[in-house]
Amino acid sequence: MSKLWGGRFTKDTNKLVEKETASISFDQKLANEDIKGSLAHVNMLATTGTLTKEEAGEISKGLKIVQQKLEEGKLAFSIEHEDIHMNIEKFLIDEIGPLGGKLHTGRSRNDQVATDMHLYLKKHTEDIIELVEATQQAVLNLSSEHVDTILPGYTHLQRAQPISFAHHLLTYFWMLQRDKERLFDSLKRVSGSPLGAGALAGTTFPIDRHQVAKELGFDYVYPNSMDAVSDRDFILEFMSASSIMMMHISRLAEELVIWSSQEFQFIELDDSFCTGSSIMPQKKNPDVPELLRAKTGRVYGNLMGLLTVLKGLPLAYNKDMQEDKEGMFDTVETLEASLMMLAPMIETMTVKKDNMKKAVSEDYSNATDIADYLVTKGVPFRQSHEIIGKIVLYGIDNGKFLLDLTMEEYKKFSDHFEEDIYSVLAPEQVVANRHSYGGTSQQQVREQLKLAEKML
Repeated sequence: MSKLWGGRFTKDTNKLVEKETASISFDQKLANEDIKGSLAHVNMLATTGTLTKEEAGEISKGLKIVQQKLEEGKLAFSIEHEDIHMNIEKFLIDEIGPLGGKLHTGRSRNDQVATDMHLYLKKHTEDIIELVEATQQAVLNLSSEHVDTILPGYTHLQRAQPISFAHHLLTYFWMLQRDKERLFDSLKRVSGSPLGAGALAGTTFPIDRHQVAKELGFDYVYPNSMDAVSDRDFILEFMSASSIMMMHISRLAEELVIWSSQEFQFIELDDSFCTGSSIMPQKKNPDVPELLRAKTGRVYGNLMGLLTVLKGLPLAYNKDMQEDKEGMFDTVETLEASLMMLAPMIETMTVKKDNMKKAVSEDYSNATDIADYLVTKGVPFRQSHEIIGKIVLYGIDNGKFLLDLTMEEYKKFSDHFEEDIYSVLAPEQVVANRHSYGGTSQQQVREQLKLAEKML
């Protein structure tokens, strides 16, 4: 089959080369964007007089027919036509005849594919932002119900201090907020129009790139034609923001796995987000958060892959850049699917408040509060730190927690202890006392909830 660019060639493309250089197997995902960009391009060609209004009208009509067939699933993409651009053009020519060949006037596949990817990423970035907000809302709703729920806070995965469960959950709200802000900021770079840059040097035709940019909803036009066709920073930036977001999702997923274990039993995931074992009938496996953890790796890989592709490329376009699409598509689809599962998983999980409360009543996570207590009695903190360390060791050796020790036992370590130490050590009071801005006290958490609600 003759190539649309085959005039200069005397031999058919080697079948293996044809297979390996064709991108239609994956870039057909850009079909809608390709047609949208072509319609704007045709309108501009008519406005500038490069095409007659009649020609532009006929081409636009043909493109809309192709669009309708695409929506109805009636288009059969061909590897012989290599990519989405040549396939769409061939479909157009089949519909309206040789006039369809004028569609490509004043542009190249180089600026065309860049435009398609800008349009694709603009749409999906906006979709992902909505999914992030839905996840934030799920976190916010659950947090609102558990301001007074207390669980151990951890450092080094060792119990550190009692905290409000809402305070812990809201950490992920703020992570997602920063993720969302990164995506919003990346839209500034996504919203640039490369169309009309040609292969690399512009075109001799009297095109109006700003008209096309406005019609396609872009905020600005690339001022340098070579930069327009060779820039993939906007994809890298999206992948970078996505990698950070997947890291945050993975951290939350890890905690859901830990919390739902028999050893912790802080939460129970809904059956609809778990699976069983083929051999052990008692098992309820947290497969969804485990998969979210694992999918982080593929998103990281996509970023590193594209960085490596681009690192040594001379200007302007090179065939290497065909490798930019699959990683972008996979990152978009992975992130969207992850967020779609995360929000309902949070909404449907059961929080085991009694188990959390039991945990903070049977540990030494209130030890810091004894040190602070002694400081209020005039003991230097470093000295009080040493005293409490000895008390904790005494408790461990004697099988007692800090609230179990008698006043007589406390007095062995310091005469500064009084009966009020027991109220200070109660988990509820330990949490309530941390009322510095951004702390875990119920008052501060409620203020944090108000701020989070405003952010949404």
